[in-house]
Amino acid sequence: PTSPTHGAESPDARVVLWPDTFTDHFDPQIAWDAAAVLSALGYQVEIPDGPVCCGLTWYSTGQLAAARRVLRRSVATLRRYLDDGVPIVALEPSCAAALRADLPEVLPSEPGAAALAGAVRTFAEVLAEHTGELAAGVREKGLRALVQLHCHQHADLGAQADRAVLKALRVDAEVLDSGCCGLAGNFGFEKGHYDVSMACAERVLLPAVRAADPGVAVLADGYSCRTQLRQAGQREPVHLAQLAARALGLRAASGS
Repeated sequence: PTSPTHGAESPDARVVLWPDTFTDHFDPQIAWDAAAVLSALGYQVEIPDGPVCCGLTWYSTGQLAAARRVLRRSVATLRRYLDDGVPIVALEPSCAAALRADLPEVLPSEPGAAALAGAVRTFAEVLAEHTGELAAGVREKGLRALVQLHCHQHADLGAQADRAVLKALRVDAEVLDSGCCGLAGNFGFEKGHYDVSMACAERVLLPAVRAADPGVAVLADGYSCRTQLRQAGQREPVHLAQLAARALGLRAASGS
């Protein structure tokens, strides 16, 4: 398919795609589609040559010593990219928020922690620098989407870039004022929390999804939000990377 004009700052523009645990193990197609879109925009997409983790699942459950260990390992793994000023692109909102906001607090004196926090970009933030190329590269027009924003995105990241990208891709997007999906990491899975979890989802999100036409995509970048939708028996949700690849007529390198 025809790709957008290569619009990165130079032919050798590099980005590192952060392979978060959820994408890597459960939704790898998202990473393939993200790489396809970034490559079409002229980026050289690289993957860390060692394990990385944002530490969120550790420190959110009070395991600070373990969180510091995995974060120090992540900083060490990415140091050569940080030294070269290569952006780190996060697909999972909770990872992006953790690395930006929490990493400097968890490792305040760790060399490289501030550099990693400052290097993190969301997928939407990178694409928002190329709205003209995206608009010119749209191959499937008339896409519609219901958008569920992750709680960490509300709190730390914002959605301005996402809105700009969806507009450039000519997606008719309705951003739901739904609050939390209810899963909230491991909260919804814990004993005694199911009713509260589902009540949150039923406030806005699930009724909106049930009422939407079958052709409307349910866009949820957060793995927790996608899991809640799947567990509730609703439609299969998509990530912005998947919707962008579809709009641009790109097929991921995985061939799936």
